[in-house]
Parts: sequence; structure tokens; C-alpha cells
Amino acid sequence: MINYVCLFAVALLLFFFGNWLAPITDPTESVYALTAKEMLAAGDWLSPRIYGDFWFDKPIMFYWELLLAYKVFGVGEFASRFFPAVFATLGLFITYFFAAKLYDRKIGFAAAIILATSLEYWYLSHAVITDMTLLVMFSLTLMSFYFGYRANNPRLYLISFAASGVAILTKGPIGFFLPGLIILIFLTWQGDLPHLKKIFRAKNFLLLAAIISIWYLPMTFIHGTEFLENFLGVHNFLRATVSEYPKTDVWYYYSLISLIGFFPWSIVLIVCAIKNVRHLPTLDVPEKFLAVWALTVVIFFQLCATKYVTYTLPAMIPAVILLAKFFVDRWKIFIRVAAAMLIIYPLTFFIVALPLAEDNSARSEAEKILPFIDEETCVVSHDEKYAGSLVFYTGKKIYRLETEYNFNQIKPQAMTWKSKNVMPFMTFEELPKDKKILAVVSVAWERKFLDNTRGKWKLVGTVEKGSLESLAEKIFYGRERQQLKSKIFVREKGQETGEMGGVISWQ
Repeated sequence: MINYVCLFAVALLLFFFGNWLAPITDPTESVYALTAKEMLAAGDWLSPRIYGDFWFDKPIMFYWELLLAYKVFGVGEFASRFFPAVFATLGLFITYFFAAKLYDRKIGFAAAIILATSLEYWYLSHAVITDMTLLVMFSLTLMSFYFGYRANNPRLYLISFAASGVAILTKGPIGFFLPGLIILIFLTWQGDLPHLKKIFRAKNFLLLAAIISIWYLPMTFIHGTEFLENFLGVHNFLRATVSEYPKTDVWYYYSLISLIGFFPWSIVLIVCAIKNVRHLPTLDVPEKFLAVWALTVVIFFQLCATKYVTYTLPAMIPAVILLAKFFVDRWKIFIRVAAAMLIIYPLTFFIVALPLAEDNSARSEAEKILPFIDEETCVVSHDEKYAGSLVFYTGKKIYRLETEYNFNQIKPQAMTWKSKNVMPFMTFEELPKDKKILAVVSVAWERKFLDNTRGKWKLVGTVEKGSLESLAEKIFYGRERQQLKSKIFVREKGQETGEMGGVISWQ
């Protein structure tokens, strides 16, 4: 019991504390939070929607979590981050339980602490994204399989299929096919492929079908081919075959992510291994399963075209159990590193994470522009990327302002990554003459904005750029430090004529 109490205390400190302070960030968190907010406003708990249109990016499970949190706590930062923290906590408990059953409670406790204090896990426990839910369901799928296999108890496979069903509701078909591939490889290594007959039973698949039909069936009936083409075509097939970010499609991507994601344990492990390991260890059956689980996840996603930092998160639990076996014989090192991280992470949250989150959110811009908005105001945003968080915090329709040429380059197009650009657009030529216009403009794009607009604009507000963001830009991009992040301009109704870029005053 004391181990569970300690793990719960660690979870409160590392995963929950301060979540109400961190703003919703762009570009990813704002999409999930805004989608759930619009679903709640529409009273629709079935069809995800964003910017007033249906949106088929991800399945329903994480949206249900957000909707429930918004109903209980109200729409806001703490509610948005509540269930990622809850599932991160569940991840600790199932890691402890699984490792304790495989080996002993000391290894289980060490594995859970290593997981909690790994950089990637700590970060994702706060992030408003689907991955923590997927991690828990993905892991329960494989853990219940292994317990059933070891005890020769096929009834446990029902739990495995049920968890896989929830994983499919969380992330899509990958929640079934990737755990299935891991099981297939493991049984092949064991020379026990005939065991598949005990897994592939009708009742298991019926349970899986019943769970996923809760959402996929009505969505198919209601939205038809539009849902299938966007969800399965763009967000599953295209994701695997065409890189959304070609710069990250390199062979060493997940090797680097693993090194960083397991910090500080990856560094300690490398140092200790160089000093102590003289030969490759012989793997027992649990270690074979853990190794197949971790390596299959990493290799599979390395072969996929689109690569995200979070994709290999399901490999962390088997990896930390193997790490715990290493550190359990080096307990003093383990205690020192864990204790240090329990101090460092809360400090990092307030000193580093919060300022960076503020710089990557439009919460401050929203607070600045709300007093200037009335029913006759047309609000536009001009930046390299669209800030969904500005819509989340204002609750207003905000157009992405582009030149005609840029709009034609990025406008939605079926079966391409451009299909994700579902925000409302407006070109400079379409700026209304019969309305007041409020423009939120990135400082980096200010010149472009002024060169393409006419009339008398008032500069009514600015938002400063944080020092950490400026330092990061200086280090990684060689840019000089900018004091300002964005500027807010207003053009009153009837002042659309005149020279290009006429800024007349500061209010």
C-alpha cells in the first residue's frame, strides 16, 4: 500500500500541480480543446466539430474525456489537462502492477518512478492530446494478453480485446493492428503460433466490434464517405505513406527521441552500461516480450512516413521495466536521480514550461482584443500559422488572413495534408468595407500585412515575446531578439480607402 501512496503523491506533484496555470497552446492542444468546446456548445457528443464544421481528425474517446471534464470543472485549462494527468497516473499504477507480477514490487516501484520522471512522460502528462489515453489502453491490451498467455487462461483475452477496442476509439486502427503485430512476433519467437487459435475466438472479436461500433457505426451512417475518406484516408493511410513534416522523416529520428524522451535515465544508463556491461544478457520470457513490445513500436513508427515525438510513447512502459531491472542493483544511483528529478521537474514547470506555453498560446492576445470586439467587428489573424487558441479563448469567428496567392497554395485539398486547413479564410481583397476590422498580426508578418492593406489603422495593443522563446529562436534559428510577439490593429468602418499600410496612432 505504501508504494501506491508514494506513486499517487508523485503523480499529484508531477502531473496535476499547476495545470490550471498553463494556457492552451498552438497548434495541437487548441485543436482538441476547441473541438470539445464546440461539441459542448452544440450539445453533440458524437460528431467532432471545429470552426463550425465537422472534423474527422481523431476518434471520439479523448473528446469524451474533455467533454466530461468541461461539464464537471467548466471550460478551461485545468479541465483540459485533467484527463491526460489522470491517465498518466493510471500509467504509473499499471506499470507498477505489471512489473511487480513479472518480477517483484521493488522492480515495479522503480519502473513506475523511472516512467514518471522521464522527460517525455512528464511533458505528455500535461499535454492536451490523445497519447496518454492510448498508452494506457495499448498497454492494457498487451499486459492482459501476456497474463492470459502465461497462465494459459484465454478468458483474459477478453480484457485484451476490450482494451484494444477503447484504443481504437482513441487513435484508430493502430490500437488493434500494432498490439496484434507485437503478439504475433512474440509468439513466433516463442515457437508457439498455434496459440493464436486461443486468441482469435469469435467472442473476442464480437466484444471488440461491439465497443468500436459505439462510435464508428453511427458516424458512418451519419457522415458516410466524407467520414471514411477523411478519417481513414487522410488521417490514417496518408499519415503512414506521406510525411506531414518531411524534415523529420529521417532514419535516426526515434533514436534521438528515445535518448531525449528517457532523460535523465538514458544518460545514466549509457554511463553505467559502458562501465559495467561486458556481454549481452540472456533474455528470459518476460524480457523477450518486453523487448518485442518496445522495439516493434519504435521500428514500426520509424518506417511510417509521418513522425511525431509522441508516436513511440507506447514503447515507454516495457522500456522502463527493463531499465528498472538494471537500476534495481544500483539502488543508490536510482534514488539520487529520482529525488533530483522530483525537485527539478516542478521548478522546470514554473520557470520554463509556463513561459514557453504562454509564448505558444494566444491567450494574451485574446485578453487584449475582447474589449474591442462587438457584433459588427470582423476579426482576422495574420501569421505563419493559425492560432486556434485565439478562437478558444475569445469564442469568436476569426479569419485566417492571406494573400490570394498564399490562399491558393494552402487551401484545403482532398487526400493531402492541406485538407487539415479547415479554419475560415479571408484574402486581403475580401476584407469588408462595411465593418470594423480587428487584426491580430505577428510582428514577423507586420510588414507583409501593412503592404497588402489599405486605409487608416490604429495600433491598439501589443503582446510581448517571452525571453525564453527569444533565446530559443536565437540559438536554433540565429534570429535577433524581438521584444514583441504580436500587434493588434483596428480599422474603423468607412476608413478602408487611402494609402497602403496607414498606421495613424497608438491608442
